[in-house]
Amino acid sequence: MRQVLKNILSLEDRPRSEKIGFIIFIVIILVFPWVVEGSYARAVMIKFLLFALFGLGWNLIGGYGGQVDLGQAKNVGFGAYATALMMVWWKVPFWLTLLPGMAFATAESFAVAYPMFRLRGHYFAIATLCVALVWKELFVFWDWTGGARGVEIPIRPTPDFAYMQFGSPIYYHYFIFLLFIAQLLFMNWFRKSKLGYQLQAIRDNEEAAASLGINVTNTKVITYCITAALGAMGGSFMAAYYLYIDPDFVMPLDLSILIAMTVMVGGAGSMWGPILGAAILIPLDMYLGAWLGGQKRLGIDYMIYALIMMFIAAREPKGIWGVFERMRRRR
Repeated sequence: MRQVLKNILSLEDRPRSEKIGFIIFIVIILVFPWVVEGSYARAVMIKFLLFALFGLGWNLIGGYGGQVDLGQAKNVGFGAYATALMMVWWKVPFWLTLLPGMAFATAESFAVAYPMFRLRGHYFAIATLCVALVWKELFVFWDWTGGARGVEIPIRPTPDFAYMQFGSPIYYHYFIFLLFIAQLLFMNWFRKSKLGYQLQAIRDNEEAAASLGINVTNTKVITYCITAALGAMGGSFMAAYYLYIDPDFVMPLDLSILIAMTVMVGGAGSMWGPILGAAILIPLDMYLGAWLGGQKRLGIDYMIYALIMMFIAAREPKGIWGVFERMRRRR
């Protein structure tokens, strides 16, 4: 237990520059709501932390595992709908809705993982995409989930901590920040755990890993289920924060692609890559939306994303974090 805690909390294997950068990053996030008063800028920061959270979770299977999952939006939707429906139907406090959403996402991922992991490469990516699209259509046509109308969480007359309704967005900022820190510490432990080393061995050479006695399928399935649970946790926060959800909001293909892009742009298979990717793509997405207005529907934002992806793929396949790593090696 002592060694586990040490692995979770320590960054001893990281260079000094990374430690200093991480401390500066933490300080900026802590003081941001008090320095920046604009409500839109605060909303951008909350969304950045949320997608950094999504990216860290996706990085398990997509980065350390090397399996391109294009269906993470379904897990986000499971968490969001579990929270919204339980709060609307039975007035269950937010905190008691987290585990059911994560449990359902884990169970569903476990059920579909074994047949999907018979596939490799882009066939696996297409399978995850198809499963997510099927679930989205089901939620659109099911009346008990609100169908295409979605679910609206009633606003309570006074701020209520149990139901995650506050009078100021600062509370949401610090709550998602705590979730982000907890997941970052979990990632720090995971990459140095036995499962993490096995997963990276499978990513590098699946046949060689199997010859060493690693159960390839079980390792992938366990990681896929953990990724699903982490995505559902972020979905629960979305429901409590936005107070309204529908399938097009919490389960669209766009969401799955954006989560994957944050990791690929920042640097898959690294601790800081998802954070860097979210720091670039989320402000770009939100400020482009505000700047372009109705023109955003023409797909200009996707054109910009495509240009960024092509540039990254051509110049630095390891993402932005790969650029920092190469510069550090030169020094």
